[in-house]
Amino acid sequence: MANNITALVPDIYEALDIVSRELTGMIPSATMNASANTAAVGQNIRVDVEPAGNVSDISPAMVVPDPTGQTSGSTDIVITKSRAAEFGFNGDEQLGLQGAGYQNVRAAKIAQAIRAVTNEVETDLCALQSTFSRAYGTAGTSPFGTANDYTDASNVLKILKDNGAPLQDNQLVIDTSAGVNLLGKQANVADAGSDSILRQGVLLDVNGMPIRESAQVNTSVSGTSANAVSAGAHVVGQTALTLKASGTGTIVAGDVITFAGDTNKYVVATGVAAVSGGALVIAAPGLRVAQGAGDKAITITAASARNMAFNRSAIVLASRAPARPSEGDMATDVIVITDPRSGLSMEFAMYKGYRKVRYEVGLAWGVKNIKPEHTALLLG
Repeated sequence: MANNITALVPDIYEALDIVSRELTGMIPSATMNASANTAAVGQNIRVDVEPAGNVSDISPAMVVPDPTGQTSGSTDIVITKSRAAEFGFNGDEQLGLQGAGYQNVRAAKIAQAIRAVTNEVETDLCALQSTFSRAYGTAGTSPFGTANDYTDASNVLKILKDNGAPLQDNQLVIDTSAGVNLLGKQANVADAGSDSILRQGVLLDVNGMPIRESAQVNTSVSGTSANAVSAGAHVVGQTALTLKASGTGTIVAGDVITFAGDTNKYVVATGVAAVSGGALVIAAPGLRVAQGAGDKAITITAASARNMAFNRSAIVLASRAPARPSEGDMATDVIVITDPRSGLSMEFAMYKGYRKVRYEVGLAWGVKNIKPEHTALLLG
């Protein structure tokens, strides 16, 4: 196959350099799963999830004791999308663009194609906020609003620590409103310990937790229930909670809720369409405070920005080039391009037709939160 795209490589990487600076903080924060190369669209990729370690008494003996048996767990990631951002020209269009600089127009279209694919992946990663465990913060109030105060970050990091997340490689991805506060009110060199915010616009690494911005951070739409009540006793760690058959409206997956007598903010994993009894499921690791036999009123947090804190190992992005028949197809040339900042690799292909050419940037991917306990929301 002739290497017809060689001449385009400078344009492609110039375009990559432009779009890699857009706000896509989730992609570089997630774990990239290389097993996606062997999976078709809709096919499961099995990921190992190990149980907690065993601890036992040491009893001296002349025989080595058998290790305690463990049952390894697993979860599946699915390649759900195979997408291409495409554009093309016919001969007359190219001829008409010569005065404006056809190469410049083509480079701009390459940039927009890469941008479109990257933003779709970023959007899917940010949508995982509805699978997170617990939340901290005040709905409608952007974090970091007090100058030289990083307690918003430290409190959401506390949730990860309390849930047993590793102390290394924790991430925080915020929206641009929180970014305004971080850049504007936390940039004093004496307090930040660095001039990176003040002079370079680089967000901070707070207590070993890098902070990045994303333009795709979700703003939630809350359920409609105003009078839901949990019924009966529930123990610490319980995730399925019985509701009293007296409520109305809805509680939806992704809602952040609190219970009377418990200040923890829980994320709903499985909602209820009509709050008139039934089971409400909150994300692992479940309740932090036991509920006695009495009913507990449930309050739904108002709509809010869902800034995302997590351990890198919890959020998985499985991606690969779109599948192509083993015999090949009508593409005259194909190359793989890698964004050096996000690490996202995409396929760039050219198809020649009758007096016309088609270019496309393609990617197949799937995303999943495989460890909800190691994720938390910072409300804004």
